[in-house]
Amino acid sequence: MFNNFVYKVKHFHLTMRMKLTLGFCAVAVALLVSSIISILEFSRMSNYVSDLIAGNIRSINDAQKMAEQSNAYNLSILAVIGDDGQKKSHVPTFNQDDFLLRCDSLKASMSDARALPLADSILYSYSAYMLTSLELPAVLEDEFTDSRDWYFLRLQPKFQRLKSDIDKLSSVFYTELQRNSETFQRGFYRSVIPGVVAVGVGLLLLLLLLFFILAYYVNPIYRMLHGLNDYRSIGRKYSNTFDGDDQLQDLNGGITEITEENLQLRKRLKILREKSGTTE
Repeated sequence: MFNNFVYKVKHFHLTMRMKLTLGFCAVAVALLVSSIISILEFSRMSNYVSDLIAGNIRSINDAQKMAEQSNAYNLSILAVIGDDGQKKSHVPTFNQDDFLLRCDSLKASMSDARALPLADSILYSYSAYMLTSLELPAVLEDEFTDSRDWYFLRLQPKFQRLKSDIDKLSSVFYTELQRNSETFQRGFYRSVIPGVVAVGVGLLLLLLLLFFILAYYVNPIYRMLHGLNDYRSIGRKYSNTFDGDDQLQDLNGGITEITEENLQLRKRLKILREKSGTTE
């Protein structure tokens, strides 16, 4: 049984249909595999970088809300100081829990080591600003203390320091967002490369397949037709040989056999005609 299998393997020949099918399937597989690789690479890169970009945007929004919250509180203090009628009846409040929660969220989302000291600086400047702002009730009650001097000389510098630290942290997140956007762009081009390579390989395979079809099928068929035309027009013997082990080679052998038999038949007819003419 094994010897029979080996014999079949040694004498196995690909047919024309099998060769052409394998050629086009090779092109299709190359394009399909490269397309899948491109899709998977783009999907992986897109999900990873999209999460980073979304985190950067959330951090920037948190920093802006912290800046807006502290700026609104600072302006409300200025309004109280500027309106003598509200000095004793209205003291602004600040949502410290929300501010600190946003600050902790920023620290948890930081991937850049440079941003951590800036977050700590925000906490320090925030603590200094809040401690100074807690002096507001006493300043409003004390008739000997100039509230405007207290605001512009003591409170405002600390607010400017807090605002500056928040702006510096926001700029770091903006820089990181820009870097992640550039990473996304580079990753996009990198994910496109397999598709471009696939198209190039596909075109190369198509050219090779075209050359193969022209060399092994189209040109032999033209030679066979040329030999048949010579055989029919001038009676030249059909002798066309080419390499191959498929149906085209069998067809050529069959044409050769038929033409040789036809020549022999013509010779016999000619001899019979000559004999019949001699007999008469």
